[in-house]
Amino acid sequence: MTAQHDPAEPGTARRIPVIAITGYLGAGKTTVLNHLLRAPGARLGVVVNDFGSINVDATLVSGQIDEAAAISGGCLCCLPDTGGLDDALERLSHPRLRLDAILIEASGVAEPGALARVIRFSGAERVRPGGVVEVIDAYEHFRTVDTHPEPPARYAAASLVVLGKTDLLAEHERADTLARIRERVRLRNPSVHLVEAQSGRIDPSLVFDTASAEDPVDELPLARLLREEAGGHDHPHAEAVSVALTGPVPPGALVDLLEDPPSGAYRVKGRVRVRGAKGERGYLVNVVGSSVHVEPLTEAPENGELVAIGMHLAVSEARARLRAIADAPDDRPDPVGLRRIRRHRRLSE
Repeated sequence: MTAQHDPAEPGTARRIPVIAITGYLGAGKTTVLNHLLRAPGARLGVVVNDFGSINVDATLVSGQIDEAAAISGGCLCCLPDTGGLDDALERLSHPRLRLDAILIEASGVAEPGALARVIRFSGAERVRPGGVVEVIDAYEHFRTVDTHPEPPARYAAASLVVLGKTDLLAEHERADTLARIRERVRLRNPSVHLVEAQSGRIDPSLVFDTASAEDPVDELPLARLLREEAGGHDHPHAEAVSVALTGPVPPGALVDLLEDPPSGAYRVKGRVRVRGAKGERGYLVNVVGSSVHVEPLTEAPENGELVAIGMHLAVSEARARLRAIADAPDDRPDPVGLRRIRRHRRLSE
């Protein structure tokens, strides 16, 4: 299930999510990227990081790309300043492109934590952090990345970990190896979401939303052609639960949901309105992993929604919690809840 949005809808803030795809050299980042580029209806911008002067990864990237920007001169987090990346994000987030998301394929030597900070504090005004997807080569991992007593620090920055190349593991050792990788990752990042992927195939709805389920009519159908070339291989689908909001929601209950999503929810998103001392106010809310992003809307939506998405989503719990917020009476002032929303809004700026 791919969640959708209307980029032209009045009152909707248009900050484009920027998703970093990280991983050690040869982990399979480009494979994951190419799969995401095949998503029906996706309008994606891509930033490919070169290492040195040979643009190897950029020659492998193919798909429905509105504009590609290559960053040369080393890993993104080691650039002398962020101007190169900021310039690329500024171009790709221009409203005329109507992008759903911007994907950064980082160099294999890039540190995910440093890259996440570069995105978080980017000077580009129309973007927001959309998560860090760390790709792990399960077959080579303990020979190349996780070779010390302490788990690698790079695990800590990830919001989603993709376990790839699991088919290369001997059948008799596959379960134990994957369990060991999960254990090591969770020592650094207990709340991170982990998914297994064959040939980089993860559900794009875990990573971004698309404005349409159909390929854009004003572009060459590259994504469709690539899907057909790949033989129509599908990916495991994420679970999604949504609830319509016909009135304002209690701000405290909303923030409780954002700070503590339902079990197995990797993303929570929605358009909501809350009642304050000076009337109703609309917000666009997004949760990716443990990161909360709140933006004010120019208009409070008459009808809003809340959506929870995850590969291992506890559907009944998610539906009950979202429904509780939708049905909760909003007839009492909640100044503490309003302050909590404003705090997240300030942190998101």
